[in-house]
Amino acid sequence: MDSKTQARYEARARILKALAHPSRLCLVDRLSRDECSVAELTEAVGADMSTVSKHLSLLKSAGLVLDDKRGNQVFYRLAAPCVLDFFSCIESVLQSQVQTQIDLISDMAAQGGKGR
Repeated sequence: MDSKTQARYEARARILKALAHPSRLCLVDRLSRDECSVAELTEAVGADMSTVSKHLSLLKSAGLVLDDKRGNQVFYRLAAPCVLDFFSCIESVLQSQVQTQIDLISDMAAQGGKGR
């Protein structure tokens, strides 16, 4: 693999790593509806403000959110709303996994439970 391709994969991995935490997924989901202050996001996630700020900093460094300081408050918004398309893709994968499990159970039941 050439160095440009390697760099592109590494950049993609940084974005995926930034999303790879339930609290950060919650933050992105909340920001998909509207910009929010850190206080609002803290309430949405249910964590302390310093933890939420760290998560937001990581999302910002990955290029997923933008911040806007207004007086003594900081507001965040999604930098790339297309990340929500990725969320839709994840939901499709989860639904497929559930369907696969249902099919396996149905097959086992049809065989009289002899799947073991």
